[in-house]
Amino acid sequence: MKDLGNQIIRFDDLARGDVALVGGKNASLGEMVRHLGARGVDVPPGFATTSHAYWQFVDAGGLRAVVARALKAMHEGKATLAETGKTLRAAFLQADWPEETAAAIRAEYEALCDRIGRKDVDVAVRSSATAEDLPDASFAGQQETFLNIRGPEALLDACRRCYASLFTDRAISYREAKGFDHLKVALSVGVQVMVRSDIGGSGVMFSIDTETGFEGVVVIDAAWGLGETVVQGNVDPDEYQVFKPLLARAGAVPIVEKRLGAKAHKMIYARAGEGTTRTVPTSKAERAGFVLSEPEIVQLARWACVIEDHYGCPMDIEWAKDGESGALFIVQARPETVQSRREAGAYRSYSVTDKGRKLVTGLSIGDAAVAGRVCLLDSPRDIDRFVDGGVLVTGNTDPDWVPIMKRAAAIVTDRGGRTSHAAIVSRELGLPAIVGAGNATHLLHDEQEVTVSCAEGDQGFVYEGTAQIAEEMLDPAAVPETRTQVMLNLANPAAAFRWWRLPADGVGLARMEFVINTHVRIHPMALIHFDTLQDAEAKAKITELTAGHDDKAAYFVDRLSRGLARIAAALHPKPVIIRMSDFKTNEYADLIGGAQFEPHEENPMIGFRGASRYTSPRYREGFALECRAIRRLREEMGFDNVVVMIPFCRSVAEADRVLAVMAQEGLERGKNGLQVYVMAEVPSNVVLAPAFAERFDGFSIGSNDLTQLTLGVDRDSETLAELFDEQDPAVKWMIGHVIAAAKDAGAKIGLCGQGPSDHPEFARFLVECGIDSISVTPDSFIRVKEQVARAERGRP
Repeated sequence: MKDLGNQIIRFDDLARGDVALVGGKNASLGEMVRHLGARGVDVPPGFATTSHAYWQFVDAGGLRAVVARALKAMHEGKATLAETGKTLRAAFLQADWPEETAAAIRAEYEALCDRIGRKDVDVAVRSSATAEDLPDASFAGQQETFLNIRGPEALLDACRRCYASLFTDRAISYREAKGFDHLKVALSVGVQVMVRSDIGGSGVMFSIDTETGFEGVVVIDAAWGLGETVVQGNVDPDEYQVFKPLLARAGAVPIVEKRLGAKAHKMIYARAGEGTTRTVPTSKAERAGFVLSEPEIVQLARWACVIEDHYGCPMDIEWAKDGESGALFIVQARPETVQSRREAGAYRSYSVTDKGRKLVTGLSIGDAAVAGRVCLLDSPRDIDRFVDGGVLVTGNTDPDWVPIMKRAAAIVTDRGGRTSHAAIVSRELGLPAIVGAGNATHLLHDEQEVTVSCAEGDQGFVYEGTAQIAEEMLDPAAVPETRTQVMLNLANPAAAFRWWRLPADGVGLARMEFVINTHVRIHPMALIHFDTLQDAEAKAKITELTAGHDDKAAYFVDRLSRGLARIAAALHPKPVIIRMSDFKTNEYADLIGGAQFEPHEENPMIGFRGASRYTSPRYREGFALECRAIRRLREEMGFDNVVVMIPFCRSVAEADRVLAVMAQEGLERGKNGLQVYVMAEVPSNVVLAPAFAERFDGFSIGSNDLTQLTLGVDRDSETLAELFDEQDPAVKWMIGHVIAAAKDAGAKIGLCGQGPSDHPEFARFLVECGIDSISVTPDSFIRVKEQVARAERGRP
């Protein structure tokens, strides 16, 4: 039972219901200290001043009347917002502490020092408004935080400055816009023992994907030093993503993304006599290294799950790593307020075509695309220059930028990560934004016509000129149920989480070569034989890309496995069929360092591709790396929903050789539940379907190649394009025959191709043949699902 007359309450005695008394931030800290310590979540100790202490300070200084007069003058137009804020902050900073309140703060600080066993312990002093983080009002980030505060008098001064920050221009403006009575919002001050993250690291994490609302991942941002650089968006942090459902599996390390940030500077403790903190450049080693080890990433992700489970909603969490002890701590947690409140029904899907030259690349926030004119601003004081509906381009933002951001069509910043101010506010406003672009303010200019695209995955792009933008509404709730499974073709790991709401039956085709092309970029043989690589330019690029990997081949396994993991996670635990690489020789040669290892072929389409490569001395070592990536994906990360598929397997003897090599590399069919499928795309696969069914668990019909080889038509030939028809009777005979043969053998069979999307009659034909599954692109999923449902009902 708490007495509202209390000036000070320790975190140990607070709970989440105490928002009116100590604000959302401090109530949440108390909740975690009381309830989550026993579950292994470490929160540094501390205490909070109450709203009663705030009002006692206000009344002792006669500040109610000062506030009322100043606001009245502003409302009557006799003073500007800036003048009003300056007057009120000065009044709070000049007010004296009531002796009772000051004595209580001093006494509790001394008690905290005794508990820690250090004199003048360094503390973080954070503002916590008493209406903070309510569903209809978020005051977060509007008031001040002060770090590395030592001694009772410095603490009292920091608390006074927190009170004054209740009247920053942006805080006054926010309350005016929301209709809050300024004299009914109090402020609590949280005083928490500092974690020595100034010599360690810190950051922010969310228990939900902040861009897509995908509930299966924890997203962690990390930088060296104190966490204010990440929160304020002043640094480009490392980013890690961890798949939550597999965290409980013993030994699993389900880290599906590790992106190295630039981390150009960090905030540390100041020298004696130079204030409390200062910002300094990071070392080359710090920029080249990850802030967190994999065990630390997993530990933080587990804590995020514990916190989310306790609160019953997705959470926005701040963490810190002590550089002295190496221990991790949670220093703040609040409900996530954007994706968790998003409508669960229909959502928009954007596509961008007729794009101009790519000008700028950064992290995409949101999933929309817009065109507009650039408005390049250095300061929020330049608001008069901003044209409504323009594309705001600047270095980075803070709360003072919000009035301009509300008028923008899109936002582009040089600095910041997914948890920066620009990213958070853009999500709240529903604006596409690109953050951490690095050089946008250098490359873009005022009144330049551009297209900002966040519709292509994790990376956002600014294109020159006005592109064609198509918007489509997708409503997963309206999708009919079907006996025939409808699965997704996914290739781009960066965009995989966009489609998690679709009620698909799994991933019918994940193209490994696309992941290699976008995520790895280097020919595997160039990594294995780096020392004999003759291309100096390629060698330099490989050295740059593989920085931090002593074993260059490990770079291939690491990048490939993580890229595939994002696809495997999107629809987990449903099956995800990953096709081993099916580059043609000309495509392999285009990879970094690839030209030295690929033969020149006149017709690569029917040349050295697919299964023939896997056992050849030319590529056997490269295939071994592909197998290592799949093993890591299934056995170390825990994605045992992954099925392996072999493409372009011309003969039964070739199938036997490939399966033997896979077994040598630890991928033995049937072991640990591993299923292996084969593409049915060469006529021999159809003719000898029973023999192939003895060696594989299933088939996937590749209608493009099967049409090409059945009709003898080069599928890339413009001259013969009108002859290329996957609904030709000969092709349909092939498809019908292999479906029947697979069914007779008890093997699964599906089709991955565009035909069912474009032609309802083709979907009906497949259903009538008894196919098990059809795999299509996500944007055509609902249309195909409807066509399949009509076919199953026997309707045209």
